[in-house]
Amino acid sequence: MNKEEEFSKIRVDKWMWAVRLFKTRSLATKACDEGKVMVNNTPAKASRIVKVNDIISIRRTGIIRIYKILLLISNRIGAKLIAEHCEDLTPREELEAYKNRSKRMSIFREPGTGRPTKRDRRDLDDFMEDI
Repeated sequence: MNKEEEFSKIRVDKWMWAVRLFKTRSLATKACDEGKVMVNNTPAKASRIVKVNDIISIRRTGIIRIYKILLLISNRIGAKLIAEHCEDLTPREELEAYKNRSKRMSIFREPGTGRPTKRDRRDLDDFMEDI
């Protein structure tokens, strides 16, 4: 198998890890398993093979980031080289709206952590009164 053939077939989780969209490959795989990754508007499994010009959408904490694959790569690259391999297509309005929401949001609880206890609720109320 020559280099052209090797880079023509890359798994979506490996590519997302290689261009630093996720810190580890297992986190990229987990995001795919949870349905947070779409390739060309289709839910993607971690083993999905991607190619140049595919559009990848990643849903994270209140924002959907959209990327276009420019070059395929299987090894992790430096942060300065990311622009050569993917293009960020996320609309500026959505980025600004997310930044505004995150500024307004004074309290963040991880999804699935359950309801606040009575003590947590009192602490939150005290915190909000101080603001």
